Amino acid sequence: MRQYIIRRLLQMIPTLIGISIIVFAISAMVPGDFITAKNNPNMTAEKAEQLRHIYGLDKPEYERYFIWAGNMLKGNMGDSLQHKQPVTEVINTYVWNSFIIALATLILSWVIAVFTGVFSAKFQYSFFDRIVTLTVFLCMSLPSFFIGLLLIKLFALDWKLFPVSGMTTAGHNDAGWAYIKDVVKHMFLPTLVLTMLSTGSLTRYFRAGMLEVIRQDYIRTARAKGLKEVTVIFKHALRNALLPAITLLGFELPALFGGAMILEKVFVWPGIGQVYLESINMRDYPFMLGFTIFLSILTLLGNLLADVLYGIADPRIRLK
Repeated sequence: MRQYIIRRLLQMIPTLIGISIIVFAISAMVPGDFITAKNNPNMTAEKAEQLRHIYGLDKPEYERYFIWAGNMLKGNMGDSLQHKQPVTEVINTYVWNSFIIALATLILSWVIAVFTGVFSAKFQYSFFDRIVTLTVFLCMSLPSFFIGLLLIKLFALDWKLFPVSGMTTAGHNDAGWAYIKDVVKHMFLPTLVLTMLSTGSLTRYFRAGMLEVIRQDYIRTARAKGLKEVTVIFKHALRNALLPAITLLGFELPALFGGAMILEKVFVWPGIGQVYLESINMRDYPFMLGFTIFLSILTLLGNLLADVLYGIADPRIRLK
């Protein structure tokens, strides 16, 4: 196992080099730069060229790449042109705001999906199964911004149960439990939207896995031995049906830190997704490139984690 992990980590090096080249080349092909994106009508051409020289935007693309890649190897992602701060500080400031919503969504969606998927497979073609299927397809077909605006209209404007937007109440300087309760109240609606979107596909996945497992011979044998149906389903069937889901769990790692651009924009949530979107619009190349590489590393580590966990969960899988 140790040799496998070391080998996979070494294989990530050329992969990251290729990703960095592709990402930098794509960003270089985008028209305009940070100076033109600011769209300052009072800026003269001489001042614009002076700023480009200061930011290093007047250098050839290949030279800019090697400077940026060399700094990345030293752990220096550069300074955000828009925020006037190191990229690592900007990421650390906003990424945890997105993380708490993503983590809450992950826990809720997996718990709901497991139970609804299991019972939907157990009572296939029943009324419950049809209701679950209809709800799943409804949640998957509606865009996230529509669901978000609809929930804001109902829960925030009409019923006034939750705040419209933001992370905390403006003008309040709460601390301790009061601050936590305020944040939880503000994150309820965006978490609900993300849970609705995530639970749909996961439920279909668990339902299909359970339908395949409960038809196996060892499940019939367990029932023939007189085991309780709850034991058969949740101890024998569910354990094997969850094995392929470990692969999905590995892909959740970058999602925990990637943010949700559209929903963060709708709910004005100060997350990393909204900052990343603004960096693309403002051509903030240091932050855009740094955060993309950060997500790429998390994706590669998530794939490695999924493979390792799958090998641990199923001894029949040999990691080579």
